[in-house]
Amino acid sequence: MSEKEVWRPHVTVAAVIERDGRFLLVEERSNGQIVYNQPAGHLEPNESLTAAVIRETLEESAWHFVPTSLIGIYHYTFQHTGVTYQRFCFTGSCQDYEPNRALDQDILRTVWLTRDELAAQPEKLRSPMVLRCIDDYLKGIRHSLDLLVEI
Repeated sequence: MSEKEVWRPHVTVAAVIERDGRFLLVEERSNGQIVYNQPAGHLEPNESLTAAVIRETLEESAWHFVPTSLIGIYHYTFQHTGVTYQRFCFTGSCQDYEPNRALDQDILRTVWLTRDELAAQPEKLRSPMVLRCIDDYLKGIRHSLDLLVEI
């Protein structure tokens, strides 16, 4: 198989952050729609997965994120484009907030919603992974960050 024929999924990271029964989400523009997502984004070259989720959370929400565990690794193919995503979803805590920090271009604002408030608006989910990650978090699924090995 030639280099051009090799299929490659998009590697992404996401942060599930809960406070008082509410989850930190970003409201963003995606494919011409306004949707909800966890702070999330693509892994960059020469970046660890934990460094990526810390960076993406700060860039998209202005919160400093401290990952404590991995909730799961999710595989999703977007039906409209055929693009496949491998999402590494973390949980942890927010420490400091920078209210004057500019957010990424497509981010409209951050919001704190309950699971039920989010589930009541399925048309506003960026993908099914958003609610699935929260549900797995609520089930108590946690994996040690030692699972991720950087060589």
